[in-house]
Amino acid sequence: MTETIVIAVVVTLFLIILSRGVRIVAQGEEWIVERFGRYLRTLSPGLSLIIPLFDRVAYRVVTKDLVLDIDKQEVITSDNAVISTNAIAFIKITDPVTNVYGVEDFRIAVSGLIQTALRSILGEMTLDEALSSREQIKTRLRTMVSDEMTSWGISLKTVEIQDIQPSESMQQAMEQQAAAERDRKAMVTRAEGAKQSAILEAEGRLESAKRDAHAEVTLAEASKKAIMQIKLTTQDDELPLSYLLGQRYVEALKMISESTNGKFVILPADLQNAIRGILHKSSH
Repeated sequence: MTETIVIAVVVTLFLIILSRGVRIVAQGEEWIVERFGRYLRTLSPGLSLIIPLFDRVAYRVVTKDLVLDIDKQEVITSDNAVISTNAIAFIKITDPVTNVYGVEDFRIAVSGLIQTALRSILGEMTLDEALSSREQIKTRLRTMVSDEMTSWGISLKTVEIQDIQPSESMQQAMEQQAAAERDRKAMVTRAEGAKQSAILEAEGRLESAKRDAHAEVTLAEASKKAIMQIKLTTQDDELPLSYLLGQRYVEALKMISESTNGKFVILPADLQNAIRGILHKSSH
């Protein structure tokens, strides 16, 4: 009976020890085994055996792609504008041994590294450049952090800039600046319109004056020809002028008589001579 109990205890202990030595590693993970506190080997996915009491699984490393959300931070650009920015990084642990023994907490390390690099890159840009150059920022950021992350056994798959926004006070200033710019453009447009209107009006007056002058010249030429014709016909120096003057008087009197506002009729002092010229012309 005693021997049976001893055998049962031994078998039980053996099974317990054996179970502690059997390790099944899931796909997408690698386990770091230490013996007496020192690195021994890395267990790949599948069934593995370790020596209980001597060996222990110290770290379980996930080798799948990991997503790190980089916290939002405020950055001052080269033109002293305050902007808020955050990012997201996709990484993969390619060397578990280097990763677990090379850095205390790789998530904090990677996040701090990206934040520092991002501040450095944006600090060299103006506000307009930062808002319009996401691809350039992404490329520079990847170049700056990749080598350092490799020394931690981490490969940077990609990093994306999620958001770049001016601070609240900067947004208000930008809105005021945009409103002022719109007002300035409206004033310039109105001034340009008034200028063009004034130019067109002046050109219209000039053209009208030219036409009036041309009409006066034409009328004068016609009157000159009429006087010369009358002079040749009558052989009299004063009579042609009297004839034309009389015609003008008669036309003026006709216009005055047809006007509804006419109250007075003023007769010229030399009306008789003018009429005499007309009568003399008619007799001929």
